[in-house]
Amino acid sequence: MIGWWGIAERAADVPETRAEEIHDDRDRAVEALFSEHRRSLIRLAVLLGADDAEDIVSEAFYHLYRRWRRLRSTDAALAYLRSVVINRTRMRLRHLQVARRQLQRDSGESPAVSSEALALLRDDQRAVVAALASLPDRQREALVLRYWMELREREIADAMGISPGAVKTHVSRGMAALTRAMEERR
Repeated sequence: MIGWWGIAERAADVPETRAEEIHDDRDRAVEALFSEHRRSLIRLAVLLGADDAEDIVSEAFYHLYRRWRRLRSTDAALAYLRSVVINRTRMRLRHLQVARRQLQRDSGESPAVSSEALALLRDDQRAVVAALASLPDRQREALVLRYWMELREREIADAMGISPGAVKTHVSRGMAALTRAMEERR
C-alpha cells in the first residue's frame, strides 16, 4: 500500500504536466495550420467580398486557438477555420451594408467602387466578379468554396453549416445564374 507520500514522490518524477503537453501541441498545430492555409483562407474571404480579409483570417485563428480543446478532432480544425471565415465575412458585410445605407441616406450619394480595383481586373474577370457579387450570399459562398477553394460537397456543407443537398442546390442555382449573366453579356 502506497501512502500519500509515495504518490507525491511519483508526481515529482514527471517532467511535464499533461496540460503543458496539450498547450505545446495546440501551439504547434495552430502554427502549422497558419503557415499552410492562411493564404487560401484570405483568398476565400476576399472572394466572399471582405474588405479586411487578413483581419478576418487572424480572428479565425484566434478563435481556433481559444477553442482548440473543444474540437471533435484535430482534423476538424481546417473546417472550423473555414466556417469562422465565412461567418465573420457575412457579419462584416451585413454591417457594411447597414453603414453604407445610412451614409447614403445622410449624404444622398450613390456608392462608389474603387477605380484601382476595377482597373486591375480584365474585362471578363470583371464580368464574372460582378455576376458573382450579384448572387445571393449562399450561392456565392457555395460557388467560391466549390470552384475557387476546390472543396468537396461535405466540406462545403460543414463550412457553411448546411446539408450536402443544400450545397448542391446552391451550386446549381448559382452556376445557372452566372451562365445567364455571361450569356447576356455576349
